[in-house]
Amino acid sequence: MNKPILKMNNIVKEFPGVKALDGVNLELYEGRVMALMGENGAGKSTLMKILSGVYKKDGGQIFYKGIETDIKGPKDAGEKGIAIIHQELNLVKDLSIGENIFLGREPKKGFRIDFNKLHADSDKLLKKLNVEISSKELVENLSIAQMQMIEIAKALSLDAKIIIMDEPTDALTDKETKSLFNVINELKNEGKAIVYISHRLKEIFEICDAITVLRDGKYVGYEEVSNLDEDKMIEMMVGRKLTDQFPRVTTKMGETVLEVKNLTNEYINDISFEVKAGEILGISGLMGAGRTELAKTIYGHFKKTSGQIYKYGKLIDNKSAKDALKNRIAYVSEDRKGDGLILDLSVKENMSISSLDRVSSLFKIDKSKELERVKSYIDRMRIKTPSENQLIRNLSGGNQQKIAIAKALMTHPDVLILDEPTRGVDVGAKKEIYDLINEFKDSGKAVIMISSEMPEILGLSDRIMVLSQGVVTGEFDIKTATQESILKCAVEAKEA
Repeated sequence: MNKPILKMNNIVKEFPGVKALDGVNLELYEGRVMALMGENGAGKSTLMKILSGVYKKDGGQIFYKGIETDIKGPKDAGEKGIAIIHQELNLVKDLSIGENIFLGREPKKGFRIDFNKLHADSDKLLKKLNVEISSKELVENLSIAQMQMIEIAKALSLDAKIIIMDEPTDALTDKETKSLFNVINELKNEGKAIVYISHRLKEIFEICDAITVLRDGKYVGYEEVSNLDEDKMIEMMVGRKLTDQFPRVTTKMGETVLEVKNLTNEYINDISFEVKAGEILGISGLMGAGRTELAKTIYGHFKKTSGQIYKYGKLIDNKSAKDALKNRIAYVSEDRKGDGLILDLSVKENMSISSLDRVSSLFKIDKSKELERVKSYIDRMRIKTPSENQLIRNLSGGNQQKIAIAKALMTHPDVLILDEPTRGVDVGAKKEIYDLINEFKDSGKAVIMISSEMPEILGLSDRIMVLSQGVVTGEFDIKTATQESILKCAVEAKEA
């Protein structure tokens, strides 16, 4: 290999109450993809925010093209040829796609923005990513997956030498992921250096050349991907062997807890199913199949036009989330920041906000009881936070996800609906979440789990229901379910 285009030596970063990075190293090479690996809270995003100028380092050195440098801010990073695709979307929704891609760098014609060039250049980038949308479309009309592709287009528009991709496939379909990997291979051929952060180990083996591993803010090591298998990679990340990634718990199923009959609205059509006590019903399907819309209709976020929902045989009508919680149905959203959490509140406030009635009497909150319950879930779920008073926006995405699930569990629901419960969560934390789901199931409650990860659906579900274009196209007992049969049902209505 040639000399690295970038070296970060002994990087240190401290926040109040926590040392986020403690002597971290990273080397990047032209034409190679470096996977940055580690559990949630390991320091990956913090390191990348230093590289992209969002944070200033408290110690250590950065060498860029062999010269020691200081990255003064995001603009300085961009001018140096460093671009980042953030895990959290950073788009202005009431502007067009093209305006977002070139925001702050709009091509000019005299003193005015040259919109013809702006949209023509944007359309070329979208075509490169196989995104079949006009760059004149407003961002507010896009899905989360489409917004993620726009973030990628923004980074490509900078013609950067170093491109940081933080969980870029988190909301993408298999087809969109394949398009992204084709682009990454093109970028490698062009001599770009790429940092790739992902919890999907299969992607690391498919697209990356080497890995750098962090653990608890410290540098663990570097290794060529060709020298690793999945078990070795996991052991480097979590510091221990991780057995039985999908721990199935066999329980005796009880009575029907939730029954849905002929549920219909603008998103779903004539859907019927039931979930029993001690059962996990997995819901599978492609992006846009109506899985989230079904969950939100049951939860009362979307209005049903016809159909009935029964809980323990009693007809219920959830017109809002408040109704659903009253009927002891909890929902954990796929979009934890948009629907699930309040970023400017603390860990404690987020966790207990939906269950304050359980720690209150005579209109007064029992603070000690609230704190006791919150600390119990922080310990059980191994949530990495300096304290329960830490603002939730300062935590890693995986720890935020754990808090979103804890918030739902603290309402003591009879039915728990989990929409992509381990999105953006590392393998160690996934196991902890799976154990909690199984514990909930083992207590005789009902679970509905929506997931795009086939190993997760097959590994945890007792029964799997497949949706396509808002209708049920298949149902399988776990003993007969296969990846091929599920995928066949997932595309069935689309091909019809």
